[in-house]
Formats: sequence, C-alpha cells, structure tokens
Amino acid sequence: MGLEGAPVARIAEELEKLFGPEKVVSDPHIVRLYSREPSGLEGRAEAVVFPESALDVSRLVRYAYSREVYIYPQGSSTDLAGGAFPERPGVVVSMERMRRVREVSVLDSVAVVEPGVRLWDLNVELSRYRYMFPIDPGSVKVATVGGAINTGAGGMRGARYGTMRDWVLGLEIVLPDEEGTILRVGCRTLKCRQGYDLARLIVGSEGTLAIVTEAILKITPMPENVVVVLAFFPTLRQLVDAVIEVKSRAIDTLLMEFMDVDSARLAAETLGASIRPDGHMLLVGVPVYREASTRVLEEMVSIAKAAGAASVYTAKSMEEAEEKKLLEIRRSLFATQALLTQKQFKGRKVMMLMEDIAVPPSKLLDAVERLKELEAKYGFKTVLGGHIGDGNLHPTISYPVDDEKAKEAALNWYYDVMKMAIELGGTVSAEHGIGVLKKEALRLELERMGSVKALEIMAGIKRVFDPKGILNPGKVVAVE
Repeated sequence: MGLEGAPVARIAEELEKLFGPEKVVSDPHIVRLYSREPSGLEGRAEAVVFPESALDVSRLVRYAYSREVYIYPQGSSTDLAGGAFPERPGVVVSMERMRRVREVSVLDSVAVVEPGVRLWDLNVELSRYRYMFPIDPGSVKVATVGGAINTGAGGMRGARYGTMRDWVLGLEIVLPDEEGTILRVGCRTLKCRQGYDLARLIVGSEGTLAIVTEAILKITPMPENVVVVLAFFPTLRQLVDAVIEVKSRAIDTLLMEFMDVDSARLAAETLGASIRPDGHMLLVGVPVYREASTRVLEEMVSIAKAAGAASVYTAKSMEEAEEKKLLEIRRSLFATQALLTQKQFKGRKVMMLMEDIAVPPSKLLDAVERLKELEAKYGFKTVLGGHIGDGNLHPTISYPVDDEKAKEAALNWYYDVMKMAIELGGTVSAEHGIGVLKKEALRLELERMGSVKALEIMAGIKRVFDPKGILNPGKVVAVE
C-alpha cells in the first residue's frame, strides 16, 4: 500500500500526464518544503499536486484510489500536532491555488470560499462590507480556510465566537472512493437539518475523511469599536483575580489573552516593542459603541489596578492597538519560541512542541502552577501563553533532535502536560488537532471519560469514508 514499493518516478510521470507539468512538482528540494511542519516534524512526499478545482481533486483521488497511493491534503501546513505532514511516502495535495472568494452575501450572512483562501485575506475582503469571519488562530495571516476547517481552529476570539465548528454551514468535499465523488453537505441557511450532520463531521477531521474544495461560512458584522487593555501583574493570582472580576461584571469581551512574564519579555524583545513587560501579561479587548469607549476603557483600567497591576497600557481602538503592538506581543508566541530556540541551540536541528490543552477557566491557576512545576522538573525553558478567556493554554518547548535524552524528557513533559489537563477536567487538544502526536493522549482522555469505545466508532467512520485508507493515513485514530 502507498509508495513504499511503487516506482516513484513512474508515479510522478503519471501525475504529470494526468494534470500537466504546471500542476505537479517532483523536484526533491521543493517537495521537501511540503513534507515538514513548523514544529520540526518531517516526512517524505514524492510529489506535490496543485489542484485548481474540485474536478482536479476528484481526478487525483480516482488515480490515488486505483494505484493505492497515499495522499495528504495541505493548506499552509501551520499545523502543530503532526496532522499535515506525510508520515508515509505519498503525494501532497496543496490547496494553495484554490484561493477564490466566490461570493459574499451580507443578506444571507455567508461567504462562499475555496479552501486555499487565507483567513487574513478573507477578512480583508469582508471588511469592505463591515463584516468579518471571527476565527483567528495565531497563524491567521497565513492559515487557510481549509486548514482551519480540518483542525477545527479557534484563536484569540474563541471565548466569544467559539471555534470553526460554529461557523461552517456547508461544504463541498471530494470523497476518497473509486469515483472521487464530489459531495455537497450542509446548507447556506443559518438553520439546516439534513439528518446526521456530515458537514460538521468533516470539521476537525484533519483531512482524514474527505478533501474540502469549497466552504459556505457564516459571517458576522464587525464591532463598531474595540477598546484594548494590556496589563502586567506581579503574580498569577492577581492576573486571575482580574479575569474573575471582568467575568463577574458580565463584561462581553472580544478577546482575553495571557502570557507569563518571561514569555512576554521575550516577545517584546522579538518585536522590538517599546513596551517593557514588568509582570504576567493580560490582554483584553472589549467591543463597544464608540460613545462608550472612554467609559469602558476606564472601567477596565480600574479593574486591572484594583487587582494589583504593575503597569497598564490602553488603546481606544483596534487600529491604535495594532500601531502600539499591543496585540502582536500575544500573537508572537510561536516566533518567541523560535527566538528562544535560536539562542539555546544555535545551528542544531530542533523539534518544537507546542501544547494545546484546555481546562475549565476555574482551574486555570492550578494549571499554570502545575506547568511551572513541570518546567522545573524537566528543565525546559517554557514559553507560556494562551486564551485565558476560554481556558486554552499553549506552553511550548524545544529540544535538539540529535539529543536522545532531551527527546525522551521532552516527550515525557509533553504527555505529563496533557495528563494534567485531563486530571483537571480539560482536554488534550482545544484547536490544533490530534495528528500523530496526541493519539495516545486522546485515548487517555476518553478512558478517563469511560468512553474509549468512541475510538472504535471513529475508526469505523474512517473506514466508511476512506475504504482503502489512502487519505492522510496514521492521523487522529488507528484503523489498521
């Protein structure tokens, strides 16, 4: 099965005949770029195909099915759980050329888009209508709609707007079957019942069930204005007290983000920001009518100072916040880890492990304190930040891949963090997916819930959609 025993040159040759050389790349230097993830995970693709329509994808699937070749759909490959790379030799299907916004309907509150559209570009287009698509992962400037659908992405606005599952109304998908069936599931109406909800079954499936070729997304009006407060606290307890006070006053926040003091300082250094973090960072954005901006901003500053903030920075609009780089400090979490990695392991190949746990917000202080204990136990410098409004944390470490002891310690840290989340009533994956890195942890989570049978159900669903197992094999759930 797959390319292990197949003549690779002939596969590339056949693909070029099928699609033309302009849609197929087999140069090993270019193909390698599509065979790895930002985390450092790397597989081996033998070719990359660039479809430009659902018909192209269908043709590729029919070919892969008949030749029993593994295929790996990709957006921008910003996945951090090992969900996008070719774990076994096969063909990468890059959706980057399918990047048209086909329709925007304010009346219907929908946008119809192809999977290669970047989330940032979608919002630039929607801003012309004073609308937005609220899902904004840290990689929002490069992450694609298709990738966000398949990982079930969330982001900084998750506490208010949820995750991708809440914003997908309908999908066009290609099934990995003998015909390469093109199927439309879901609707373009906000209310829709079609029996089992196949559209939302695809959301979060990590490219293991079907290939998305079009999405009907729900869109929402942009807030008239957003005021932003960036506060730094000497202790985590004070920061959590501020969060509790904001929530107890029923203040409707657009975003509520966190970074620990060391990570915030390194992030500010990475950006060259004028802000000098002097404590643990809390970033809060509140949507308001313009006439209420000053009053709400004063209330937020008052809450921060009453909780013990050492310093507070403010912006009367999102535009001002962008100019002052108040948001970029939090968005730079991954870049901050990369800078730390460069300092620690100059010239060495490294693997980056970014966690994606979520715990009930009432357990956040416990979670952060236990993360600090794990940092001390394993000796890794941890960059720590996350979406404190919904309990989603992203502690991140790096280690050199040529150091077996460091690798063993890093993986032990990784699994201990996930076990901690499970013990606190949380989950091992909030928005990044399961991929290959979290399959065993998913089993632990389901075992704790008394629901390990769910893995058998998932494997059965995989077999129904993908009878030959050619689509992104080895990810999410074991079916062999």
